[in-house]
Amino acid sequence: MTITQSVLDNLTAQAKASPRLRMNMDLRNGPEDGSQRMLNAIEPGSPLPIHRHAKSSETVVCLRGRLVEDFFDEDGALVESVELTPGGPVVAVNIPIGRWHTVRALESGTVILECKDGPYEPLKPEDSRG
Repeated sequence: MTITQSVLDNLTAQAKASPRLRMNMDLRNGPEDGSQRMLNAIEPGSPLPIHRHAKSSETVVCLRGRLVEDFFDEDGALVESVELTPGGPVVAVNIPIGRWHTVRALESGTVILECKDGPYEPLKPEDSRG
């Protein structure tokens, strides 16, 4: 698959129409593909709980727009915020296994590429704070 601006525009339109203000596109080769690779269009105001991934690191690459990855300690205190923007000082982050985080879109039309290890597993209640 070729990821064009048109693909990103379409995904952004779907995110804007969604009550969650975000929409993802699965980039795996099929259901048997054991990885997690997706595009995620996120609009400002999209509610995304603070969470962690118990079995995988997560790589986030900002393809378009501007966003902030917020990182938290075990007590829920904000310890770091990293702004990502294409062509900016930081374009991607790799989030270690178990690190509490969330993402906030700062501009309409923000799209990220997310990659995690292993097959998709829904977050367990102990891995989400919201």
